[in-house]
Amino acid sequence: MPIDTGKTLLLDRIRKSTVQAREAGGITQHIGASFFPTDTLIAVTKPLMKDIQFKIRIPGLLIIDTPGHEAFANLRRRGGAVADIAILVIDVLRGFEAQTYECIDILRDRKTPFLVAVNKIDRIPGWRPHEDEPFIFSIKKQDKYVVEELNNRLYEIMGSFSVLGFRSDRYDRIRDFTKTVALIPTSAKTGEGIPDLISVLIGLTQAYLERKLQVTEGAAKGTILEVREETGLGMTVNVILFDGVLKKGDTIVLGGKEKPIITRVRAILLPKPLDEIRDPRDKFTDVESVSAAAGVKIVAPNLEEALAGSPLY
Repeated sequence: MPIDTGKTLLLDRIRKSTVQAREAGGITQHIGASFFPTDTLIAVTKPLMKDIQFKIRIPGLLIIDTPGHEAFANLRRRGGAVADIAILVIDVLRGFEAQTYECIDILRDRKTPFLVAVNKIDRIPGWRPHEDEPFIFSIKKQDKYVVEELNNRLYEIMGSFSVLGFRSDRYDRIRDFTKTVALIPTSAKTGEGIPDLISVLIGLTQAYLERKLQVTEGAAKGTILEVREETGLGMTVNVILFDGVLKKGDTIVLGGKEKPIITRVRAILLPKPLDEIRDPRDKFTDVESVSAAAGVKIVAPNLEEALAGSPLY
């Protein structure tokens, strides 16, 4: 049975798009990437942050969306390889599934910090939805038996993490985020908990990853997410740039099936902010150059043998 924890729908809720609905069977088939600029982050977190002295210092977040279905394990590994921090999405009613364990193995192998969106809280029997509200506000408006049911579900998930050697707790009960995995209850359907999720993500990024995320002005470095043939463009590569600057006309080296491929960049296509690299609502913007971090589509000769998951220099 297809596994759908609601990862893409969570992102759709933030960017007001319908990428999930356009995927075959509503299941993510490819790796996606969307850039969330600062003004979007401010708007999403405003309900939670309006009474707190908190300044967003990062220029935005580049979020990679990987498939959750068991048939796409190789794509999850590819997405996990380029992440600085990860959001693990768990269905509150199903708890840990095979893909959950696999994703944790990937993150553990890569030593990637992560937080958990415990999604679909709107499906808890008796839950009264409050559109786009922070979870910590919405939970106070629920009946006592609903709160108890949610807590029981969270305790089950915390128990599963404990077996794997992780300490976890609901995010608003955590004092030290370096020692405890944060669980953020969310609903992609109602938008509840999304302000909490993005706020915690920004907070962790600024507290622990700011220095790591500084980029240089040198030659571009990246990872190939996918190799795709596009009508009118020929073979292209979708790439996550994690350092440097890529310019039209640059000579790049990327991994090939038989040997490294040396080619020259013919075009750099950039999705608009909040749009999806794998399925943009609007056309790509053809740019002369792009700085990391960014998800871009590169058009160049001789990409037929390019290998997804390989580095680009």
